[in-house]
Amino acid sequence: MKYLVTGVAGFIGARVAEQLVEWGHEVVGIDNLNDYYDVKLKQDRLNKLADKPEFRFQQLDLADRDGMAQLFADGQFERVIHLGAQAGVRYSITNPFAYADSNLVGTLCVLEGCRHHKVGHLVYASSSSVYGLNKKMPFATSDSVDHPVSFYAATKKANEVMAHSYAHLYGLPTTGLRFFTVYGPWGRPDMAPMLFAKAISADEPIKVFNHGNMSRDFTYIDDIVEGILRCADHIPQPNSDWSVESGTPATSVAPFRVYNIGNGSPVKLMDFIAELEQALGKAAQKIMMDMQDGDVQATWADTDDLFTAVGYKPKVGIKEGVKAFAEWYQAYYG
Repeated sequence: MKYLVTGVAGFIGARVAEQLVEWGHEVVGIDNLNDYYDVKLKQDRLNKLADKPEFRFQQLDLADRDGMAQLFADGQFERVIHLGAQAGVRYSITNPFAYADSNLVGTLCVLEGCRHHKVGHLVYASSSSVYGLNKKMPFATSDSVDHPVSFYAATKKANEVMAHSYAHLYGLPTTGLRFFTVYGPWGRPDMAPMLFAKAISADEPIKVFNHGNMSRDFTYIDDIVEGILRCADHIPQPNSDWSVESGTPATSVAPFRVYNIGNGSPVKLMDFIAELEQALGKAAQKIMMDMQDGDVQATWADTDDLFTAVGYKPKVGIKEGVKAFAEWYQAYYG
């Protein structure tokens, strides 16, 4: 089968492409290789795929309308896994137009490509950040997500709404996945695990926000990739019994579905730090800070509907996952 993977130099995208190629699929991967974080890390992820004949890379910006149209015309993709985006909650506060270009215009270019070239299934990245001001735990896809607290989260909510409109208008099957705090080897340098590992390794203090009174549904990269690829094989069907008044917003009369994809078992931030300290063999110097703008105190995924649909069940616990991450970090960064 022929896949397009956007954001292929990213943390999740590179691992998805690796797995698809390992299974014998043909993969075209695109990425603009922007400098939001270390480009060398992105290039090193791509280098792991460089000798694979089933893989081809093209440097391309999602918001390049002509370039994206040509990509789809040439590619004739059967499935698209759209993971490319401008990431980061706090960066969206200072650079909102980067998110409008990549996450809104870029996703529209993907949707148009899928529409015009009859792609069989679009799987795209949403985010747990769409839950915003929700206080009920765990977060469920039946919950309202109308009150995001960052512009990044607003763009991810918008992506879900955009996908629904294309599913409804053109019968394009779309599946949105709300990721919950993905971590592991080859992770993003702007995320807490990498920031903590860098500081602890250098004997520098770490910033612990909300005075450590936070928890996250940390989900190991291999579990995330397994869930994505299970969903790629599970094409949503229209639900003729659904209605706005009585149905969940995660499905529709259109071939549209949204799932949470997380570990389903939140970990206290201080417990995560303790596991990382043990794995790195060093104690952290901690500076206790107030909550950051755009952040939330806790995340916790209800993944029951994803288990029902595709049998998704995370396997990697926090101790095992942090150990694997720390071993990679020490090997990669020395």
